Amino acid sequence: MLITVDRNILEGLSHTEQEIVRFINENEERLTTMSIVDIAEETYSSPASVSRAIRKCGISGFHELRYKLTAAAKQPEICRMGEVVNNSLLEVQRVIDELSVPTVLSIVESIRAAERIVVLGRGLTEYVAEEFCLKLQLLDHNALVIRDPNIMRTRTAKMRANELLFIFSLGGQTPELIESAQNASLRGAKIITCCCDVSSPLIPLSDHVVVGHRERRQEIAGYEVDSRLPLHLLSRIVVDYLVS
Repeated sequence: MLITVDRNILEGLSHTEQEIVRFINENEERLTTMSIVDIAEETYSSPASVSRAIRKCGISGFHELRYKLTAAAKQPEICRMGEVVNNSLLEVQRVIDELSVPTVLSIVESIRAAERIVVLGRGLTEYVAEEFCLKLQLLDHNALVIRDPNIMRTRTAKMRANELLFIFSLGGQTPELIESAQNASLRGAKIITCCCDVSSPLIPLSDHVVVGHRERRQEIAGYEVDSRLPLHLLSRIVVDYLVS
């Protein structure tokens, strides 16, 4: 039995929730390939009802239930998929757990006060910077993104005190980003850094810093293509607050 339910728990479940738990316990092998939506359809309920029933039984959520199933699955590919999904979940949870709310609020205030926002990113992080800049523009902020290292150096050397430099960097060690931050600092511009390394030289140069959790694993051997998921998540949180 996948979910053990004692009498006290059973009495706290609605009829629909009891049916969901019964379905889960009777279809353990099928569940390794099912989503929470699939379970909801099979039990004539909703994903919210499935999630609520699972939590009432002492399981933190569907992700924990699925991880237990995939970890015990006989098929190697299903076990591996469970590990992959769980790694992403843990990465997201660590980023959120370590996030400082006052820092995010200070960043939002800086964005609102800036006359112009210059967004920098290099390598694959350029895509994070581009998306962030586009959303700022859609929110009517005067923002531009720079990817070329020479233009970064030139533009930041001309920044003004009422401008904001927003830097995205996974490792926080990129030379042209550090030089750009130094330029902006000398010009009196405000600097915000979003990275995943507490030892980054960008941090002491910045007015506000958000450091995301980074899983240290080689994704594709021979290439620096580590996940930018923490940076995407942090940028989304800032934009979502601006929208709200």
